Amino acid sequence: MDRTALRKALLEQVQEDTGEVHTDLPDDASLREGLGLDSIDVVTLVIHIQSRFNIELKSEELEKIVTVGELLDLIQAKLAGRRSAA
Repeated sequence: MDRTALRKALLEQVQEDTGEVHTDLPDDASLREGLGLDSIDVVTLVIHIQSRFNIELKSEELEKIVTVGELLDLIQAKLAGRRSAA
């Protein structure tokens, strides 16, 4: 999945989880301040991302994630790792 399609899927998931409309998810947007996500929103988003993309995001990895771009990078790396393992 390319980054554009991944960003679109993430945007859809954020909107579905929060009920808020976002027109874009720039790489430098903070998940908390930029998107207005609280800790419950972030946990919900992570659970749905894991289910939607069939990947596992470890808490140690997530602790370092601050921006949308970092989250997209992590998801892309997990998807690439899953493909190479298959």
